[in-house]
Amino acid sequence: MSSTFSFQCLACCSQTKARVGVFSTPHGIVETPRFMPVGTLANVKTLTPAQLKETGAQMVLSNTYHLHLQPGEKIVAGGGGLHKFMGWNGPMLTDSGGFQVFSLSEMRKITEDGVIFRSPHDGQIINLTPERSIEIQNTLGADVIMAFDECPPYPATRQEVQAATARTYRWLQRCIAAHQRSDQALFGIVQGGVYLDLRSQAAVALAELDLPGYAIGGVSVGEPPELIASIVQATAPLLPPDKPRYLMGVGTYREMAIAIASGVDLFDCVIPTRWARHGTAMVKGDRWNLKNAKFREDFTPLDETCACYTCQNFTRAYISHLVRSQEILAYTLLSIHNISELIRFTQKIREAILGDRFTKEFAHWLTPGEMG
Repeated sequence: MSSTFSFQCLACCSQTKARVGVFSTPHGIVETPRFMPVGTLANVKTLTPAQLKETGAQMVLSNTYHLHLQPGEKIVAGGGGLHKFMGWNGPMLTDSGGFQVFSLSEMRKITEDGVIFRSPHDGQIINLTPERSIEIQNTLGADVIMAFDECPPYPATRQEVQAATARTYRWLQRCIAAHQRSDQALFGIVQGGVYLDLRSQAAVALAELDLPGYAIGGVSVGEPPELIASIVQATAPLLPPDKPRYLMGVGTYREMAIAIASGVDLFDCVIPTRWARHGTAMVKGDRWNLKNAKFREDFTPLDETCACYTCQNFTRAYISHLVRSQEILAYTLLSIHNISELIRFTQKIREAILGDRFTKEFAHWLTPGEMG
């Protein structure tokens, strides 16, 4: 790991593989385990950087694919790089664009060289290779950048997943060779679908490359919760203990708690802001639709125990009114609360691990089940 990056494990749970750590980056530290908000186009939707900081956010994500298409990485670089461009001075991560490209199944062609796809903006043909993905991310300037990987869909045959996993490893080697900046940490991504032996082989192979950090990818593409749990439980312990572990695209209470028990440190998901834009609040792991009639005359906060700006200043009735009126403030207030909710959940788990109370206090969330 570059001298500008380090990961220190501070405490471990005596009954699970859960751990507390500090991930140091050029733009500050990330106290793990930690939920990371997603700011696809260099902003977390409807929030200013100041509002985002108040949620307890430490590390924020942006999207290589979307920023390449709009406004283009050269404009971001011209604005001083991603941090300065969007006014966020904390740690940042960019994904490789792989997931977005592969989710556009109607518009792309995979070759050993990379992925050829048609831009949804102007129809231009784009060839996104591992080298090009790294070049774009080097130009954007986030602290952590992700290797370009092939994310197989669910369900997929063993043969298809095996081929994608092998190609992901070959592409990772090309990403390592293309990476130019010592102030950016390149994370590898473990693929392997729902096939635990392929996951194990991939994790062991990636660990041998001694990268600054590791991610588990391809686990939020439609699998049932039990399969996600088994994949994470089988994969995370095989990754180096002295490096951060990141589970991509996961952000419910239950998924995060189970993953933390397996030794995962970092999470991201678009759920908190996406649900906010649909008038939905996350409260103690439950999902509330503020359009429901029962909230119209409910003059209590969303969560009386929550210290976020929304809960300290507004009632369920007011937010319900804003949602029904399609006022933009509704989406801002719900985003503030939802992000705060998930970050606070991971902070509480952190405190419980430090006191070796994790399995006692979070037992309810440690078995696979429905969302929450």
